[in-house]
Amino acid sequence: MKWEEVRRLYPDQYVKLNILNFHMKNNKKIVTDVALIDIIKDSKTATKELLRTRDDVIVYHTGTEEIVIEMRNPIGLRGIRL
Repeated sequence: MKWEEVRRLYPDQYVKLNILNFHMKNNKKIVTDVALIDIIKDSKTATKELLRTRDDVIVYHTGTEEIVIEMRNPIGLRGIRL
């Protein structure tokens, strides 16, 4: 399902999504297709759900026009001894 469709069906709500398709642009993941997992009632619950997400699952607010995720590279590795 396209993000625009999710926004239209669930205006001004938090939603839990599985990312199905995206493209990269300047170290940013631009999400185009998603699968709706759940509708989240309030911001407190949305934060709790966000902290539990893994892999391609995200929590986002439908008031946002695009899903853009900034990709960060790890600066260094800790605990490695040579």
